[in-house]
Amino acid sequence: MVVLELPPTREGLARRQAATLGANLPLRGRLPRTKLRSLRGEASRSLDLLAALPAVVLFAIAGTLLLFPPLTRSARIGRRGRPYAELGWHAVGGLRGQILRKLHLCGLPRAWNLLRGDIALVGPRLEAWGQRSSTDRKLRRCREAAPGIWSLFRLRRAASIDFEDELTTELSYVETRSWKQDMGVMVRLAVASLYGGAAGTVSRYVHHLGVRIDNLTMQEACDWIIERTGHREAPAQVVFVNAHCMNVACTDGGYRAVIDSSALVLADGIGMKLAGRLLGRPIVQNVNGTDLFPRLCARLRENGQKLFLLGGEPGVADTVAQWVRTQYPGCVVAGTQHGYFGQEHSSQVAEQIRQSGAEVLLVAMGVPAQDNWIAQNLARSGVAVALGVGGLFDFYSNRIPRAPQWLRELGLEWAYRLYCEPGRMWRRYIVGNVVFLARVLRERWTGTPPLRQEEKAR
Repeated sequence: MVVLELPPTREGLARRQAATLGANLPLRGRLPRTKLRSLRGEASRSLDLLAALPAVVLFAIAGTLLLFPPLTRSARIGRRGRPYAELGWHAVGGLRGQILRKLHLCGLPRAWNLLRGDIALVGPRLEAWGQRSSTDRKLRRCREAAPGIWSLFRLRRAASIDFEDELTTELSYVETRSWKQDMGVMVRLAVASLYGGAAGTVSRYVHHLGVRIDNLTMQEACDWIIERTGHREAPAQVVFVNAHCMNVACTDGGYRAVIDSSALVLADGIGMKLAGRLLGRPIVQNVNGTDLFPRLCARLRENGQKLFLLGGEPGVADTVAQWVRTQYPGCVVAGTQHGYFGQEHSSQVAEQIRQSGAEVLLVAMGVPAQDNWIAQNLARSGVAVALGVGGLFDFYSNRIPRAPQWLRELGLEWAYRLYCEPGRMWRRYIVGNVVFLARVLRERWTGTPPLRQEEKAR
């Protein structure tokens, strides 16, 4: 059998020449990933040295003035998993120890570790030697970098948005780190420490402005919702409360009653975190519907349960449903319905939801309309759990962009929302935030929450 080889076409010759040139010439404008990662590491190391040199001088001066306090050496896991001795003044007693602790200088000797390259300004968390097994591939990858005095996960925890586990968060940082990112983490962590910080010991329930809040993490809230999906006979309403919701609750007795009767009330936003700090009742995490939604979709897919989307302008809920089907194939959106219908059609919409067989209902109509609608129609909708989710549909339909991650870490997502919709949001954020803060400060000073409208009328 004879095979005839046809002459290549002009397009074929062009592709062949391009392939030959690509094989023989170096790439322009692109570097291998390992080389790029190495260059970023060198830039970050330069930043570490700039900070280490004056810190070492301060270490020497402080040590001399305090007559050379004895150093403690703690075994830690360093770069590439190798051990090193972390220096400190943590065991110094007497007057010198009191001075060191008062001035927060016990960790100053770590400046020598920073100068030597044992640690970095920003990197994975410092770990005690032998604390964790190195068999995990992600953990080994993290340990290739020097551990940091500060870390991205510490920043996320201070901002109460530490929704991913620590290893996943730190691995994403190590893979993309640069000196600019290091600077950004330090600046954002400094800001977050003013309003946040790790909550430590927290209560399961806290009260802000007289409103009961279920003090759960994102994971605990998601677990609670999934557990309740098996109890249609006792349908549950979930309410997210932020600074705006609290202001409305202080003036709208009906909405306040809906919150009080809800099965789960979750703290949403930096305002609630700040209120918790001012009132001495810390909020463990910023559990907002926007970040909860993808986690909920993943869990519903695992359990084979269905979701119904109600609210938004015509077509918006359909776009969100398409997002769910694309990002979480197998997660069933049983139905959608826009939120622009009259009160006289509520029973028809509730029946539509019942006929869909959905276990979970998301309602996006704004506060207080969405939560009032759920309270009035929960039983006849047939769902097990219904959540009022505010502007969630706008974000996942791309009608309104969400704030970048770095702004969320600064606690300024509200400012970005104001920037996107100044005409609609100025009263809520410029006036409302001031009013909310004033109410919180009043409760802090007087020890009593503000009176409800019906209480003022007595």
